[in-house]
Amino acid sequence: MTADIPALRREDWEPRRWRTLTAPERAAEEIAALAANLEPGDRLGTKDDIRAHCGVSVGTFNEALRMAQQRGIVRVKSGPGGGLFVDQQSPLVRLGNSMLAVDQDAASVADAIRLRDALDPLLVEDALKHASAKDIAAMRAELRKMKEAAQDCDGTAFIRANWALHARIAEVSPSPILRPLYLNLLEMVEAHLLSVQPGEGQPLPEFIEDRYRLHAALVDAIADGDVRALDIIAEHNTTQRLSNHVPGPA
Repeated sequence: MTADIPALRREDWEPRRWRTLTAPERAAEEIAALAANLEPGDRLGTKDDIRAHCGVSVGTFNEALRMAQQRGIVRVKSGPGGGLFVDQQSPLVRLGNSMLAVDQDAASVADAIRLRDALDPLLVEDALKHASAKDIAAMRAELRKMKEAAQDCDGTAFIRANWALHARIAEVSPSPILRPLYLNLLEMVEAHLLSVQPGEGQPLPEFIEDRYRLHAALVDAIADGDVRALDIIAEHNTTQRLSNHVPGPA
């Protein structure tokens, strides 16, 4: 049975929520993903090459390019041999056996994730007490997005769906302090994500499949009002093994 996520009214504290990206934003993320795999100064290609890769119109691509330049991802050179070049190396944040490429200070993003993780148990406690049938249905809708991304081996979509699930759990909390604080931390991290790359050790497909099963168990426990949800969220945060660094030249 499928239920729509209930509409919620918020005041000035509402963050810019998870939403469907616009065409320029999607193209900007495509550019960011290309740049994340290269070194500073490396050439991505001509504007026409990259626009064709993104599969968008000239107007959409120009807006995406403007976004990418504002984020310090690429710079444009004109003349012979010109085109799009990597402006700076994306800082990386390790999250479990994956690497998050971010567009700003990796330490700040890592700190936001660390603070978010510290608040998770409080929000799970609130969800155990207050989650309605509609809330559980909304959580399961986010779980389905995680499963689809895992099946497609799309690490970036998986992470976004993962964070959307955590946001939905947070929205159950009646706390006027805890809820907006957590949601704003999530927004900060999401806003700076460029892409998700495989890390060392466990392959990324196995890692995201394991994370999907863990989150499915968490939602099941919340739905059952089972306090084992607190053990699951403790395992969730312990196994992330968060760190951050900017790798040197290969």
